[in-house]
Amino acid sequence: MNNCVKGLKQLMPLAEKHGVILVMELLNSKINHKDYQCDKTAWGVELCKRLGSENFKLLYDIYHMQIDEGDVIHTIKENHQYIAHYHTAGVPGRNEIDDSQELNYPAIMKAIVGTGFKGFVAQEFIPKNANKLASLKQAISICDI
Repeated sequence: MNNCVKGLKQLMPLAEKHGVILVMELLNSKINHKDYQCDKTAWGVELCKRLGSENFKLLYDIYHMQIDEGDVIHTIKENHQYIAHYHTAGVPGRNEIDDSQELNYPAIMKAIVGTGFKGFVAQEFIPKNANKLASLKQAISICDI
């Protein structure tokens, strides 16, 4: 944590000067990214607090955070001020976000909108369906509340 703060503090004045938001992605260390340090929302939020800049935020990857910590909706509501962007994917498998997986994306999207978020949510799943465009259209429809 201390090394991240030390290194990022050197970048923050330049980001602030040019209106750039630096974003650290939350990834799971349980399945996909062994030894990844920013694998819990609390760790990322603490980094944001220590940096003390509105120009440093988190990318809340819903797939990754479901794997490493669960409690997605509560976590989003409690920490939305530190989140700049969201990614989706189904759990398990990182596939379509349909009813074959454990996350309720319409409820998650309602929670995100309820925080006042005005940005974009990126579809980052790996389609199993042969018609990849149909999978993307379905995901957009699920998330368009």
